[in-house]
Amino acid sequence: MTNNNISSSEREAIQKYWEKPLADLHPEEFKNTHKRLRAKYHPDNFAKFEDETVLEMAKERFQLIESLARKLNALFKDQLPTDKIKHDDFQSAAQFAFDKMKIEVISREKELKYHLFGKRYRWLVYGDTFKIPNTKGAYLVIDDDHRGRSIGFRETIRMYITFDVADSVEDIVDWLFLKIQNGADSLIIEGESIPVDRNEMIRKIRKTSYLELGSG
Repeated sequence: MTNNNISSSEREAIQKYWEKPLADLHPEEFKNTHKRLRAKYHPDNFAKFEDETVLEMAKERFQLIESLARKLNALFKDQLPTDKIKHDDFQSAAQFAFDKMKIEVISREKELKYHLFGKRYRWLVYGDTFKIPNTKGAYLVIDDDHRGRSIGFRETIRMYITFDVADSVEDIVDWLFLKIQNGADSLIIEGESIPVDRNEMIRKIRKTSYLELGSG
């Protein structure tokens, strides 16, 4: 990606949030500032105000920051330090497990939650579990209190997925991706906005849940 792929309005937004012009922004500065921006502007920080307008504005700002970050990441991809672990570099014996991995699906599709869970969603409340089909025992908990009610409708379906080493990350992702691929506007996993893409979902979940056996 070249600088030409970044519009003038996006350049202005980059200068606003990263506090320097794109031409002066260094890869490591981008990466460190992005982490601070995600922590500062995550919509969860604004839920305490119990104001749908404030929350909607927070979501839109967060999505803008993540969209800019994806473009900057593509621009700097050859200059950024590589992660210690890459999703396709795990040994065959690698194991993955996680307790309550937070996944947020943001959509303008009113029926998406029913595509995910069927009619049973109407009776699910926080604390109830939903077993993910075709897995050994992976399940999720839905946060039924986190819904959008703004004009134009935008809903955040927040869920917490738990799985252990007996479960296949691919099976979990295959179920989730199939359900959301045509209805999700954006996807956030453990605070990181990622494309609604099967391979990217596997990469993020594996990286987050990898068990470094024998370490420590």
